[in-house]
Amino acid sequence: MHTSSRGGLVCLSLSMLLASLGTSIANVGLPALAQAFNASFHSVQWVVLAYLLAITAVIVSAGRLGDRLGRRRLLLTGLLLFAAACALCGVAPSLPWLMGARVLQGLGAAVMMAMTLAMVGETVTRERTGRVMGLLGTMSAVGTAMGPSVGGILLSLWGWRALFLLGVPLGVLAGALALRYLPVDRQAHASTSGDAFWLPLRDPALRAGLAMSALVSAVIMTTFVVGPFYLSRGLGLDSAWMGLAMAVGPCVSALNGLPAGLLTDRLGSPRITLAGLGIMGLGALSLALASGLIAYLGSLILLTMGYSLFQAANTTAVMSDVEPSRRGTVSGLLNLSRNLGLIFGAWALGAVFAWASPDVTRATAQTVANGLHVTFGVSLALIVTASTFAWRRTSAENCPQNTR
Repeated sequence: MHTSSRGGLVCLSLSMLLASLGTSIANVGLPALAQAFNASFHSVQWVVLAYLLAITAVIVSAGRLGDRLGRRRLLLTGLLLFAAACALCGVAPSLPWLMGARVLQGLGAAVMMAMTLAMVGETVTRERTGRVMGLLGTMSAVGTAMGPSVGGILLSLWGWRALFLLGVPLGVLAGALALRYLPVDRQAHASTSGDAFWLPLRDPALRAGLAMSALVSAVIMTTFVVGPFYLSRGLGLDSAWMGLAMAVGPCVSALNGLPAGLLTDRLGSPRITLAGLGIMGLGALSLALASGLIAYLGSLILLTMGYSLFQAANTTAVMSDVEPSRRGTVSGLLNLSRNLGLIFGAWALGAVFAWASPDVTRATAQTVANGLHVTFGVSLALIVTASTFAWRRTSAENCPQNTR
């Protein structure tokens, strides 16, 4: 592989890592933020939701804008905005200030996420798409793992502000790599009409892929909203051990990301998608019955192992056949579905947990465990629903009238 291609992949990988880190590193700090600002669970939840809502609001527009104005240029802008917002989060004097800074951080992350997937086709050949998508899935998992593990250590050493300041130097580094290694923008050819914008959604296989992405993301987000409270309140772990425990599953996912991409290239995305969903289902069922740290960690490993398989296969299926002029738009739609799922997981499934274990700051360990079991029982139903969409997409892909 050419040096510029390697440098470009490093930049895209770091951008994906940062966007993922922006969500997971805030989750591990929720109990500390609740104490620092004397706020309720529902109030500090908005530190996560503000970031996700900002991404959701603009990510499709960001993808479309990249198609029209240049993906490299827009990625550079997003990285600089992300780094500046991390600095604002780190100096926040109040919870409203922190939420506002998180909105800005989410705007930068939206651009980064949309442009990262969109630029894969300009960086590697079609035959290597699956493994690169697996690599990006690995980096997303690494970012997810770094959040609770590194975040837990930073939290215990320097407090919650360090969770956000970490993104400043990493964002500047990614911007420098983009400037040096990513290909210069070419003349854009994307249509600006509304019909062209929504044309990809006429494909039933794409719609199924987007629906599955949303459902699976909701389940994954639940582990990072419910997990800290179960580990700290239910099992009595301190911040550092809680972060390390939460990182076990994502670390497994990170290790499986590239192999999942290779399997997708060799066996095809339909088989790997169904295999990933099946393993996720086993993990969710185990979490719905888990009791104790060992059972929790084993269940989390299963869940995230399945997720890495699903993510590589589903992303490859969605992005492989997209016209070059629409890559940014479809990437934006894919990331939109993912973030809608993350929001649903943080909000709706978080509400299920709050209902099942009321007054979580004073609840007994058994009450918190019951909340975990109920929440992942609902999550299992979401995975079963996603599996039905996987079968439908397979049927749609076998249909000769594919309009993508």
